[in-house]
Amino acid sequence: MIFPTTTFAVFFCIVLVASWLLMPRPGLWRLFIITASFVFYADWNWKFVFLLAFSILFNQGVGLALHRLHVQSQRKLVLAIGLIGDLGVLAYFKYYDFFVSSGHNLLDSFGLGFPLGLRSIVLPVGISFFTFMAISYIMDIYRRELEPVSLTKFGAYLSFFPHLVAGPIVRGSELLPQLETPRDPRRVDTSRAFYLIATGLFKKVVIANYLATHIVDQVFGAPVQHSSLETWIAVYAYAVQIYADFSGYTDMAIGLALLLGFKFPQNFDSPYTALSIQDFWRRWHMTLSRWLRDYVYIPLGGNRKGEPRTYLNLLATMLLGGLWHGAAWSFVIWGGMHGAWLAIGRFRREKGLVAAVPTGWRAWRMRIVTFHLVCFAWIFFRAGSASGLSTAWDVIKRLFDNWGAASPAVTAGVVLWLVVGIATQYLPARIPQAIMARFSEARVAVQIAVLALVLMASHTMGPQGVAPFIYFRF
Repeated sequence: MIFPTTTFAVFFCIVLVASWLLMPRPGLWRLFIITASFVFYADWNWKFVFLLAFSILFNQGVGLALHRLHVQSQRKLVLAIGLIGDLGVLAYFKYYDFFVSSGHNLLDSFGLGFPLGLRSIVLPVGISFFTFMAISYIMDIYRRELEPVSLTKFGAYLSFFPHLVAGPIVRGSELLPQLETPRDPRRVDTSRAFYLIATGLFKKVVIANYLATHIVDQVFGAPVQHSSLETWIAVYAYAVQIYADFSGYTDMAIGLALLLGFKFPQNFDSPYTALSIQDFWRRWHMTLSRWLRDYVYIPLGGNRKGEPRTYLNLLATMLLGGLWHGAAWSFVIWGGMHGAWLAIGRFRREKGLVAAVPTGWRAWRMRIVTFHLVCFAWIFFRAGSASGLSTAWDVIKRLFDNWGAASPAVTAGVVLWLVVGIATQYLPARIPQAIMARFSEARVAVQIAVLALVLMASHTMGPQGVAPFIYFRF
């Protein structure tokens, strides 16, 4: 079920009313929200509802065992079982065919056969997101930073439909305390919720879909048929498309959760204004960045074991982050690039080669360099598939070898939404805050009318139909 559809609108209206009616009775509310979330997930493929149920039951059992045990060796064993179970399921569905095909290719080069065959396994939507949330839950219990909750509370936490299929990755410490007591409808920030839903919808339906259908899909689908100018614009357009698509989804998810009385963490903060790759990851998919830091980078040793090990840990963390995004070598290369740039940036800071607080032209130069490094890596990310590497190299070559050719794909509309997608990230924070403040002062009827107008405008200005969100496949 996709957010900007009539089906979801009907579903959410029913859930919203029932949720607030049941809110004074927490036990019934939790059972209802779990049921609603399972219905939401079943709309994609009902069979994988059993996978979600297994994840809830399995991780709840692991969490309870970790809490009750006090012998460290036993706790480590239970944690290992939990991690193997979670990562094993994720690896089977997401990486089985990737590793088998890679094994075939490697052994074929030596004239040897490979015993396993491809299975064309269907990837359950959102499996990476709810698996990472489950891992954070059992890891926090293992570290004694969180106590296990009841099965219905954990089930509501893990399956809560606004974040279920594409995040943000909400920690147990962020959402579980909100399930302890009923929400107060008088304290719901409806103006912020409507603002986030409206802007998220516009970013997805208009900006992301327009750029995808008018230039990105064309150029990345057949790069050799396009000019260098079209290719450059397509690379920039994809940077805006993936930002508008993913941040648009999480804006809507945060807004929908707000209407239900719950607060999710922010997931994006104007990432294309970043001064460095490190700064970019503080602004892009922030909940994933923190997850990788706390559950991969720090357990690997972080920066506690000397500079060479720190650089290796950064590289390893981002390689795993790249592999998390997709089972293809192009995603591994994407992650490796970011890991290498993070290591280089840390080295430059350690050697005093970067100003502590860059200003003026130096700051803009750093922003421009960072943006182009990110865009270059996006080429491999967008090309992520079985033929991703060849597509990526074709795009890179086309950036330089076909200047002067006709560029019909570079239209006024493409340039407009490309500029809007980047320029709006440079707006001072006080401008959207002022808009929300004025919006909050209006009567609820006026707010609903404005939201309806945005919905109509998005439907009118966007391409026919709504493509699935990019991060649904991860």
